[in-house]
Amino acid sequence: MSGVNLRLHAIDLYERHVTLRLPFRFGAATVTQCPQAFVRVHAEAQGRRVEGAGAELMVPKWFDKSPALTHEQNFEQLRESLRNAREALLAQRDPLTPFAHSQSGGESAIAVSVARGLPRLAAQFGAALLDKAVADAALRAAGLSWVDGLRAGALGDPWSAGLTIAHPDAVVLRHTVGLADRLNDDDPGSDPGDGLPATLEAAIRRQGLHHFKLKLSGRVEADVDRLSRIAAVLRAHAPEHRVTLDGNETFADAASLGAYWQALRATPALAELLRRTLLLEQPLARAVALREPIAPLGIDVPVILDESDDHAHALDEGLALGYRGISSKACKGIYRSLRNARRIAQDPRLLLSGEDLTCQAGLAVQQDTLLAASLGVRHIERNGHHYVDGFGSAPAEEAQAFASAHAGFYDNGGGRPRLAVREGRLDLRSLHTPGFASAAAPLWHSLKAID
Repeated sequence: MSGVNLRLHAIDLYERHVTLRLPFRFGAATVTQCPQAFVRVHAEAQGRRVEGAGAELMVPKWFDKSPALTHEQNFEQLRESLRNAREALLAQRDPLTPFAHSQSGGESAIAVSVARGLPRLAAQFGAALLDKAVADAALRAAGLSWVDGLRAGALGDPWSAGLTIAHPDAVVLRHTVGLADRLNDDDPGSDPGDGLPATLEAAIRRQGLHHFKLKLSGRVEADVDRLSRIAAVLRAHAPEHRVTLDGNETFADAASLGAYWQALRATPALAELLRRTLLLEQPLARAVALREPIAPLGIDVPVILDESDDHAHALDEGLALGYRGISSKACKGIYRSLRNARRIAQDPRLLLSGEDLTCQAGLAVQQDTLLAASLGVRHIERNGHHYVDGFGSAPAEEAQAFASAHAGFYDNGGGRPRLAVREGRLDLRSLHTPGFASAAAPLWHSLKAID
């Protein structure tokens, strides 16, 4: 197949307010509420009308971490990115493959957003979200699932043909431990009383967790103390644990990162935790991460990029400096993940990780999870289910539609659908459905339009 050609007729942009059940703190930011963006694409393929959809949380202080901006200003940056992407894609009159739409309209939108002052990571947001929806429409037009569509070349991208595309039945969930998270029942703090785990210890008991992602603050004394406490919980309740560490750009230069890592290594209470550490994610601020070599620092776990992944050649630039891989996140673009997976497949020393942007139940978590798992990622950070109760403020009818269409992926116990985590894994079998990982759709009339 040479790719499904789509003519785009209209693109609808929406958002829905999301309130977190627990505060999520990473780096210098604490998030308690934010919008989730939704897109719906109306298209035509070979005379047949089709729709495609996607969703992504509009997380503040990740796309642009400037302390001068309020959370609302961060949200508006992402709305502007979406508007620019809509305008650019609808300007393309000819039928194109999803990849061609991305390369032409998407890249044009990013350039416009950057010219208007948005950082590239924020500028990519709108194009990346529309990429998912356009891909969904193309797969539905062809009657193919995500995996079958990639194998058949339905998206028209140049990388799928050179990749081994997996057909995963399950993936290991890597549970996020945020900087404000309570570790055990004795820790101070409130329990939302919604029946969901409110501490690390409770989550391990309920969900059988064995893989974890630990947020770092970059302050040695505070991190040594907190990591030591986490290590004690994991030894007691998840003895076969594996962890990843997330620096969230907290280090201003390579020298301070090297000193920090040596301080961790010199702490006996952390010796076992570090032996069980699989990777260190984006410790350096994006302004310096692709300028300073990290190979001489003596960090004895793979260091990968995340926030620096705001242009096509970020991975190659990072590898030259000593990085060993990069994250897959749908909010940075499905074609970026495919391209990076193709490069990483050429060298067994490199790795592609699966990371989260607090993906919410429904389209966002389903599409992002299957994207990463189909590219060979075996454990993926998922945190939306921990910080938001199920489908949150979505109408019950919408939540039940997703739960019915994806029974293995969600647990409908008690009449409130929530992500089903069993023995630390997610069941992906129901995601192999025509379209991009979903056999249900949002209730569009319940959403607020982004004008």
